[in-house]
Amino acid sequence: MDAAPAAPHHRPVAGEGLHRLQAETPALPAFIQDVFGCSPEVAQSLVRRCAERSYRPHAPIIRQGDVRAETFLLVLGLVHAYAYGAEGQGVLLQAYRPGDIFGAVVERETPPSPTEVRAVEEVRAAVFLALDFLALVEMHSSVGLAVSRMLLRQLQAATARMVERTTLTSVGRVYAELLRQAGDSRRIAPPPVISDLAALVNTTRETASRAVSDLERRGIIRRDPTALAILSPRRLEELVV
Repeated sequence: MDAAPAAPHHRPVAGEGLHRLQAETPALPAFIQDVFGCSPEVAQSLVRRCAERSYRPHAPIIRQGDVRAETFLLVLGLVHAYAYGAEGQGVLLQAYRPGDIFGAVVERETPPSPTEVRAVEEVRAAVFLALDFLALVEMHSSVGLAVSRMLLRQLQAATARMVERTTLTSVGRVYAELLRQAGDSRRIAPPPVISDLAALVNTTRETASRAVSDLERRGIIRRDPTALAILSPRRLEELVV
């Protein structure tokens, strides 16, 4: 298992595998500007206050119980948050995708992490010291508003999954999760991994696989190596029971 990465610093430290995200790198300022809906000048100020980390698939980013005073902005890849019980049983609680934030967010006092956050695939993240990120939120209204919306979406998704676990069938939960992940674009790219989809909705891989295959057979969705497209959202919504 990979060792937990060191905390970010404002000066690179040799051997940490950490390097600065420079303003001349065109992709990151544009990405931050799009995520936070801010001006180019504000995006550049965020770039100057963060550092870049890369993680291999399955590498831990935050371990459950760690006190990590960092805020992560996911730039590339897929990240999962798990909670583990005393006997080692794990529950997949949240999936983070590019543009999501996680870790210590707008907190002055950082409690131990209640979850383990792990890379699912190759991951690139912009990492802020939590107090620096809080200062940026307080300084720039566009950043604060965007963060509020991100956290609200995450809360709504977590609440919906909790309700669905008590009100929907296992197959209905699979269908609801597909609709949620597809959003207004009606497309999930890359297509969800069946085992991860099953874990998110608390069902077996076999149940999730049969449910998705049935949708494909009925022409409600289309899958290829690059994406899962929902062709008939209304028909899929009718199956969420």
